[in-house]
Amino acid sequence: MVLMVSGRCDIVAYYTPWFMNRYKDGYVYVRNPFNPKLVSKIDFKNVDIIMFCTKNPLPIINHLKDIKKPILFHVTLTPYKNDIEVNVINKNKIIDGIKQISEIIGKENIVVRYDPIFISNKYTLDYHIKAFDRLCEILDGYIEKIMVSFIDDYKNVRKNINILKYKELEENDYEAIGKYFSKSAKKHNISVQTCAEKRTLEEYGFDYGECLSKQLAYTLTGKKFKEQKSRKNVPCHCVEMVDIGTYNSCNHLCKYCYANFDETKIKENMSNHDVNSPLLIGNIKDDDMIKERI
Repeated sequence: MVLMVSGRCDIVAYYTPWFMNRYKDGYVYVRNPFNPKLVSKIDFKNVDIIMFCTKNPLPIINHLKDIKKPILFHVTLTPYKNDIEVNVINKNKIIDGIKQISEIIGKENIVVRYDPIFISNKYTLDYHIKAFDRLCEILDGYIEKIMVSFIDDYKNVRKNINILKYKELEENDYEAIGKYFSKSAKKHNISVQTCAEKRTLEEYGFDYGECLSKQLAYTLTGKKFKEQKSRKNVPCHCVEMVDIGTYNSCNHLCKYCYANFDETKIKENMSNHDVNSPLLIGNIKDDDMIKERI
């Protein structure tokens, strides 16, 4: 089993003490987001890989030595300011965290996500080209891969359209991103790729791969994993992962986020977090149906 921590919220940034309690206790409960009465019990003895996805890796760095499982990190690092990423920490601190993690788990096991890209009058094409080039320069020797994606038409994006003010990308925009990003990455011995995007930019030097490929999962564990179901009606060959997060429980309040779109619910959920509960948000109820996930 590959444990995703997490695509639904930033557990590393806001709930690391809870996660480490779960790891030490040996199990975690996860509510089904579509049927909240159904609760999965996940035993860490069945976990083969832990994949952390975060915008702030700092809280968990000192705990990595205590986790006796193969670890992968995806750290999202974009050049937007707090009009878009309201509560994301200083980007220089994130970069320091990436460097520290690279030295602990190896640069082959940490990926930076430049995700998502959108273009507006403030965040212009030239702005992104310069920011990406600088990112490659700073992280030269610390990472091997940067993953890129483009903004999607999520509910939260539509709600925040007057803040994002993004324009639809045209072919010349894709061409410039493809050519300039590829050039910057190659100069610093970094590959740049997309995953599950309609525009793969392969013609401009991008790779097209997976967030977590079956080959990498096999290398880390010696086991074969199933592919997860495709997302966004675009073929995706990532291995199947089990997410232990909860939607609307991340306080980064990013205006493009697909997973956290109701700020009232976010505050409510975060106030109901119990660091000692087996659930991320709230506690087990008498009428919950708990089933162990193998």
